[in-house]
Formats: sequence, structure tokens, C-alpha cells
Amino acid sequence: MICGVDEAGRGPLAGPVFAAAVILGGSHGITGLADSKKLSARQRDALAVKIRQGAVAWAVASASVEEIDNLNILQATLLAMQRAVEALTSAPTEVLVDGLFCPRIALPARAVVRGDSSVAEISAASILAKTARDALMLELHAQFPDYGFDRHKGYPTAAHLEALRVHGVSAVHRRSFAPVRSLLSDA
Repeated sequence: MICGVDEAGRGPLAGPVFAAAVILGGSHGITGLADSKKLSARQRDALAVKIRQGAVAWAVASASVEEIDNLNILQATLLAMQRAVEALTSAPTEVLVDGLFCPRIALPARAVVRGDSSVAEISAASILAKTARDALMLELHAQFPDYGFDRHKGYPTAAHLEALRVHGVSAVHRRSFAPVRSLLSDA
């Protein structure tokens, strides 16, 4: 059985990075799988329900803002991926990871560039990681409403950068990312 792995949230200035691992199995019957960035929020949410119901196994994991700042974003992403694979309730025979790098796991693994557009299991993982991260960013918006996390999910939009300048750096901002780091050094 093939497991697909993908991440969500490498580029934002705030919040954890998420990863998901999904084993679909041969007869999953889920149509419409695609790279999560190419789907609307409504499409992602609907597909996420189908994936969680129809997959042989799935898991979502994350690496915290502190881990991102201590390790760097690539290593934190790989850590989240490792956690997701290790949380699966069924062991895959091979792990296919979107991108250029594979996490440290005790299973055969292969990186697939643009795998989220070409491998159904990676597309499914992309959708689960994105919907889980977006849901957390809505929760963080309730705690930190001044930053607009409900709209930009922590990405460095003009509105987010302006909110950082006006309100300062919150507890959920990644201090190692240049725009946040420069604000802290200016303060």
C-alpha cells in the first residue's frame, strides 16, 4: 500500500506547519483529488470528509512555531511529516512525499516533485494538511483577532505585515522568519 505525504504552511509568518499522511487503498472511489492549492475551501472541506471516511488510514501532525524557530522550516516540516507517517494505524509498503526531501522514517520513501498534482495519495494528504491548518488558523484568529488570520492564514500579505507593524509580534508568530525577525530587531 502506498502512503502519500504532504505539508501545509511552510510559507506563513505565523502558526505551526502541518503534514498529513494518507493511505487510500485501491478502491477508495474518491473523485476530484488535486493539489489543495488548486481547490476552493469548500471543495477541500468536502474532500477532507471523504478522505477521512474512505481512506485505509490517515494521520495529521504538526511542528510548533518553537520547533520551526529552533530547527528551521525545512527540518520542522520533515518532523511533522515523520510524525504523520508514524501516527498511521496501518503500515504502508512505500511512502511518496511531495517535493524534494523525505522525512527520516523506517520505511521505503521517495520524493515526488509536484506529487500533489500527480499522485492521488499525495493530493489527499495535501488536502488534509491544508484543511487542518486552516482550521487551526481560524482558532488562532479568535485568540489574536488583530492579525486577520481568518483571511490570510498567516501568510505575509500586505494586511498581515501592516497588522504586525501596528500590533507587534504575537506568541504565534515565527520569530526566525525575516519580516518578524526584523520587526523584533527594530523594537
